[in-house]
Amino acid sequence: MSTTSNALGSEGTPTYLEASDPDRRVTDFASNTTAARDYFPVWLNCMADDITLEGALMNGAVRGAEAVRAILGFIRTLYEGQHISFAGPYGDDGFLEVYNTRVRGEPIGSVVLVTRNAAGQAQHVAASYRPRRSILLVSRLLAEHFAGTPLAAYFASSGD
Repeated sequence: MSTTSNALGSEGTPTYLEASDPDRRVTDFASNTTAARDYFPVWLNCMADDITLEGALMNGAVRGAEAVRAILGFIRTLYEGQHISFAGPYGDDGFLEVYNTRVRGEPIGSVVLVTRNAAGQAQHVAASYRPRRSILLVSRLLAEHFAGTPLAAYFASSGD
């Protein structure tokens, strides 16, 4: 069985290109019925002090609640709407978010897995984004925003 192809896929549309539905309902572990336009990741208010964050748009992993809040807080300001397909519990100690958005007009699809520790705090966040050109755009915007701080080193520079 071969998994390679020289042709571009013509079946289906990438999920990050789906239209937004601001009234879409999602499940979130705080309220079970939060409208997407009002969605706030509850786990952001319940992080372990030594939480780690890693993702497709980063080089390495960041540790510490203050750094994670700064990075995720800034990323959220870049979003031009958010279409959440799912936000809810995943397994025994996880929380999963699946959403699409745009940054500066570029589409982004995202899957975020949050792992909780024994105390129920967010301990590790792994974020996957697509497509690559959008990842690089967001990474460069983060590098610019955090220029002059230690966080800038985790993101692509304009030369990348």
